[in-house]
Amino acid sequence: MNELKLGLLGLGTVGGGVLTLLERNGEAIASRAGTTIRVVAAAVRDAGKARPGADTVRLSTRIETVIDDPDVDVVVELMGGTDAARDAVERAIRAGKPVVTANKALIALHGRELFALAKEHGTTVSYEAAVAGGIPLIKALREGLTANRIHSIAGIINGTCNYILTEMSQTGAAFDAVLAEAQRLGYAEADPTFDVGGIDAAHKLTILASIAFGIPLSFDQVKTDGIESVTAEDLAYARELGYRIKPLAIARRQEKGVELRVHPTLVPERDLLANVNGVLNAVVVRADAASPTGYFGPGAGAEATASAVLADVVDLARRGTDAQMPALGQSADLVDSPRPLPIEEAVSAHYLRLRVADTPGVLNAISGALAEHGISIEAIVQKELPPPVSTTTVIILTQPVPERVAAAACAQIEALPAVSDSVHRIRVEHFDE
Repeated sequence: MNELKLGLLGLGTVGGGVLTLLERNGEAIASRAGTTIRVVAAAVRDAGKARPGADTVRLSTRIETVIDDPDVDVVVELMGGTDAARDAVERAIRAGKPVVTANKALIALHGRELFALAKEHGTTVSYEAAVAGGIPLIKALREGLTANRIHSIAGIINGTCNYILTEMSQTGAAFDAVLAEAQRLGYAEADPTFDVGGIDAAHKLTILASIAFGIPLSFDQVKTDGIESVTAEDLAYARELGYRIKPLAIARRQEKGVELRVHPTLVPERDLLANVNGVLNAVVVRADAASPTGYFGPGAGAEATASAVLADVVDLARRGTDAQMPALGQSADLVDSPRPLPIEEAVSAHYLRLRVADTPGVLNAISGALAEHGISIEAIVQKELPPPVSTTTVIILTQPVPERVAAAACAQIEALPAVSDSVHRIRVEHFDE
């Protein structure tokens, strides 16, 4: 049996997971791939550091040493970041070597150029591990649903945000306290900005939307809101109204184009996504034939992500580069693909929380402002505060309206004399309608 030899760029959490899976499941993987798969070289920061399972791996602190190694058949990029990773992947492509990567930012920001370069040099860039960890979501969209016209993708694709909102909802703790606990447990980075700010999920949604709808990789078109503004108060009010607040990534086809947005979202408590808790990921795809389909599992972690990395490696071993389908599932020159829509054209219902003076006529003024913009109210709740507080909290659920209409109505409400603060707005989605 021939042997496929891997060179890893990075031997941290995921790289260690690759070694572990090959050690534990090597025979089964070889039988599925039709060849033995072995890691022969790895680029690391500290070549003297003890690394379990890496005794037979040639370690180097120079990335180019691994890429240029004539013994390396496939380069596996596990470095993270974009600049150095892009240079490394381009070097591997120019050497004619297939690349497997778990780097969602690299694909979201530079995928188009990398795929074109790979085609020019007769090789491929594979990226199953870049989205949703161990869930085989890329393959499902690109191959399993290839006969479908995709209508929408909605999901939880950042486990850190899901953990934080789950804990806040279940314990009533504040955002900062739960974030600190997530960092202690290793669910959040020391600098959590990419996760809690929605950037990580936006990178992943960029990739999914391009595959599903045939649009260019459009990270700069994704409306991205983080979860930092969600309070325990919001989570409690949402529960009273029969909802959960979840960190969703949504791509939805409209007649004029495709909505691309990442933000905290009210989801009915009966919905599948409302019941996915902790660090788990879940994605629901709606299409015209097989619909809905759901994908649930670990979105990160050493072995989960390594599982997706090795799935791409097995594909390479089994089919070779000549049999690979286009990197984003369809021809890049597809002429009738839709365009990404500006967020102002997105349509959703809204949860509004505002603090108002406890005076006669205030609710009429608020509902009048909404009516002027053609916004119907689904529910309204007034939360009286104990004396001597002279203000009250008002919660409103609206019917779906375009984003620009909701923003204009909120601006008008904020200008009312009785409204003492800005309107806190969270989008609401009903996926079964």
